[in-house]
Amino acid sequence: MATYATAPTKSFIIKHMNTLHADSLSLYLRAYCGVSAHYAQPAVLQDISLSDLLITAKGTRYSVPIIPPLTSLSEARARIIAMHNDSLQRLGLSDITIREYRPPHGLQIVSLALVLATLVVFSRRSNFLPGSMFYEMVGLEAYPAFTRFCYDVAPVVVGLLLGAHLLEATLLAVKRLRPHGVRFASGLWFAWVVSNFVEGFPVWRRFDQIVSEERMKRK
Repeated sequence: MATYATAPTKSFIIKHMNTLHADSLSLYLRAYCGVSAHYAQPAVLQDISLSDLLITAKGTRYSVPIIPPLTSLSEARARIIAMHNDSLQRLGLSDITIREYRPPHGLQIVSLALVLATLVVFSRRSNFLPGSMFYEMVGLEAYPAFTRFCYDVAPVVVGLLLGAHLLEATLLAVKRLRPHGVRFASGLWFAWVVSNFVEGFPVWRRFDQIVSEERMKRK
């Protein structure tokens, strides 16, 4: 957070918080007032006293206690930062917020193509029977044992692949998207989750790379 003036006025603090730290105000509502993420945004600081913050969101006014109370407004900056960090800890959130989606690149595109090809081919057992376009194009008649094996396991391959990717996408939403501030069911959320469901684990690497880059910017 930016440094407050030496003797901060109430109006300065309110303007500063509403202009630069609206996200922190939403965190206070979620952590200290039990407000859901949806109803905690957008949050506006209406007033500040030595003992509480008066914040409104979605037409409702909330009082967030400052414990212990301030002795003067000159202590506001340090206390507000401490409340921000405490809110993150209570909510199980990271101090890094991700606001972008990054598509696959390089070898990840190759990996994606292989996954899609596997799903397309194994989704129809008839692809492994004589007369099918895939059977004739690949020349599977030369590998009868392998072709029979693929025919037998096709439903299992598709089920395991989709099941694994569904599990990975669910874990991504819980372990990565939520802690890093990606709002549930937002366009960004769907971009990451759908991408993970299709691609699999490479999506985790891209997401973690963005987080690492954001941390480096702060050093």
